[in-house]
Amino acid sequence: MEYVKEININEAVMHILDNNSEDPILNEYYMELNDEVYGFLLKHIDRVLKDEELKYALFNKDRNIVKEISQEYLNGENDLLEVSKELARQMFKLMKANNNIPSCDLIIVSISTEYGPMLCILKMDYVKNFTHKIDFIEDKIGINIVPQIAGLPASAQRIQKCAFIKPITEEQEFNLMVMDKQNKSKEKEEYGSNYFINNYLGCTLIDNERDMTKNFLKATEVWTRNNVKEDADKAETIRTTIKKNLREQDNINVDNVAEQLFQEEPMAKESFVQFVSDQGIEKEISVDKDWVDKKLKRIRLKVDKDIDIYINEEAYHDDRRFEIQRNGDGSINMMIKHILNYIEK
Repeated sequence: MEYVKEININEAVMHILDNNSEDPILNEYYMELNDEVYGFLLKHIDRVLKDEELKYALFNKDRNIVKEISQEYLNGENDLLEVSKELARQMFKLMKANNNIPSCDLIIVSISTEYGPMLCILKMDYVKNFTHKIDFIEDKIGINIVPQIAGLPASAQRIQKCAFIKPITEEQEFNLMVMDKQNKSKEKEEYGSNYFINNYLGCTLIDNERDMTKNFLKATEVWTRNNVKEDADKAETIRTTIKKNLREQDNINVDNVAEQLFQEEPMAKESFVQFVSDQGIEKEISVDKDWVDKKLKRIRLKVDKDIDIYINEEAYHDDRRFEIQRNGDGSINMMIKHILNYIEK
């Protein structure tokens, strides 16, 4: 996984795309990147690049305006102002064809990174904010709260849809990185909910090392919960073995892990391998070490539905502070030892 850590904003343009208007409001000038605006954009970009839902993608082979116009800019064949206008027009066409797409400010940003230049598309959906309103009524002041419908997401809020497009080269693993978060709803998927990936960007998502590692760990946990319900001893052994492999191996073979876990349990071994395969996970997994370091740094345990334990990885494996005692009947004791100080929260 390419974790972008060096970000420099070169230039940016913002356009207004209002579903209630007949045409987009297209900017004729670049954004003024003063300290506050630069910091606002940088925080949003940095937050998205660190988000676990950021995916790799490849442009489809079909003709696509967003792909072509972005490459014009990245190849130095056009300027950002004109390119951003066309990117805004393409988004607005989709919005007018689908009322479910919310109005937004579309911000197109040129950035430089340690992995080369990228063109960033930020769809800043409007957020309802509130402010005060002052009225003068018969020489008296009246103050009320009124909504602001067209507020932008604050730097601490998450953007739902954005893309980081790279210059396309031969044998490239991926062309762009995409964030496309869907609104959570119990209703069926709304028509056109995948418009950003399918219709606007015209790309196909692909798994990266982080996705493979994350999905493998999730699959093993789900299998363990479903198949080792009344044997905490066995469940702890499975989880510890999985994490040990993630820590020590650059690549994991699912069959080899299953053999470690279930040497004398052929049915459990087959069930485990089949379940992992059913989740769309390949036999060979490239481990994302950065994600593993972050994910396994802290361990959260839910014990018998009414006890929560938060513990860092170092303390979990330090027998002087925390110990797993196996009782021989499938149950275990979890012992917190040598406590000198504690507080209540």
